[in-house]
Amino acid sequence: MAAQFREYYETLGVSKTAPADEIKSAFRKLARKHHPDLAKDKKAAEEKFKEINEAYEVLSDPEKRRKYDEYGSNWQHAGNGFSPPQGGAGGRGGFGGGSNSGGDASDFHFGGTGYSDFFEQFFGTRRGRGYGGGADFEETPQRGRDVEADILVTLEEALHGATRQISFRKGNSPDVQTYTVKIPKGVREGQRIRLAGQGGSGGARGESGDLYLRVKLQQHPDYRFEGADIYHEADVPPWQAVLGGELTIPTPDGRAKLKIPAGTRNGRQFRIPRRGLPGKNGGRGDFYAVVEIAIPESLTPEQKALWEQLSQLG
Repeated sequence: MAAQFREYYETLGVSKTAPADEIKSAFRKLARKHHPDLAKDKKAAEEKFKEINEAYEVLSDPEKRRKYDEYGSNWQHAGNGFSPPQGGAGGRGGFGGGSNSGGDASDFHFGGTGYSDFFEQFFGTRRGRGYGGGADFEETPQRGRDVEADILVTLEEALHGATRQISFRKGNSPDVQTYTVKIPKGVREGQRIRLAGQGGSGGARGESGDLYLRVKLQQHPDYRFEGADIYHEADVPPWQAVLGGELTIPTPDGRAKLKIPAGTRNGRQFRIPRRGLPGKNGGRGDFYAVVEIAIPESLTPEQKALWEQLSQLG
């Protein structure tokens, strides 16, 4: 049964021709408004925040956006969009389109990954090497295909680790299997969590393949991630960049005060040690505040007059 189509442009409140910077701005505005840490009804906020993240993940990725725009509400006709070449493994990353038997990727239906059924069916699930189902006249046991799906991980889960209940069923089977998945502390974007023997069914009594959950870090309105380091765009008023001053910024460990020296240039980075994500050696990465000089979009007549006076001094 096909999942319900998701209107991602409506979710972010942008047009279908919106440029990348407008989409980014709309995401940040909505993500700050609906962030679970700021909401009274946290459960409702979490669901809304997931919807916003999912829409942004698709529309901020040129390839995903192209595919989404190409098929639109007729997305079912796209399969899962990654058909394997003849005689080999799948397309991107070695994974390709599913078949109608053998427990392949297209037969898997997930719950608890943080994504909607639409995203899972259209973008998320891929299959790997192994037995693909269909007619098979050999008695040699063949291992089932490995299956890969996305799992959305929050900043809080990456910082402290967590457990998550993941459910899935194969094909038209009414049986729903539930697994308790451990999300390790310090998990990285692209890291895979393996569920042994939970992939596609094997042929001729062969063993089943594995199921891999590929980590996608949930987009955050204030941060971006590079390995164990966290980056924050710190909006600095132009007069503070010129004169210097003190700026309060958010970090995962609470708010921090940043001293802005006089004459600070746009793009300058300030490092706060050990406030990033947990690292492999047991420590933590660093936190970087990147100066973004905030140019006022509108001015009062008095402000405009002051800026004109400054321009004459230059």
